[in-house]
Amino acid sequence: MSFTYKRFITYFFRGILFVIPLALTIYIIILTINFLDGIIPISVPGLGILIMLGFITFVGYLAGLFITKPLFEIFEKWIFKIPLINIVYTSIKDLMSAFVGDKKKFNIPVIVKLSEGMSRLGFITQDDLSILEEENLVAIYFPHSYNFSGNLYLVPRHNVRILNNVKSSDIMKFIVSGGVSNLSELN
Repeated sequence: MSFTYKRFITYFFRGILFVIPLALTIYIIILTINFLDGIIPISVPGLGILIMLGFITFVGYLAGLFITKPLFEIFEKWIFKIPLINIVYTSIKDLMSAFVGDKKKFNIPVIVKLSEGMSRLGFITQDDLSILEEENLVAIYFPHSYNFSGNLYLVPRHNVRILNNVKSSDIMKFIVSGGVSNLSELN
């Protein structure tokens, strides 16, 4: 009887390990889609998202045109002159461009020696800090595990080693998962 009970518990926990992450992922995707679709209140499901995607793509097209590009630059100059709006806008724009812009920032994974026997994974965000009169420092972003936040440290260059044998997306997944995700290529 005990053997069957242990087997039942084992199968139950295996099921939890499969079902909960899948269910939460689907739930988060559905919540996100419903939120985005609800921004434009149209009774046809999915049409709000399609309108937003079309609008965003059209604005991106206009921003790249020779004729309209100066208008976008003038608009940004106005935003830069508004004190509080400037900080919020530039912070969001810089963060977005780190992921989807021409100058992606989280594409150089590194391992940083913190002390003897202790290191931390992160990403180089600025390689040249001469504007701060700190030629020997680089800016490293350390994402937090199980969170979408992180810390920025200025680290001596000699403590930083670039990881060339792994993809930056795998390092980000490894860090955010708290080191639980498998990194088979990391030496």
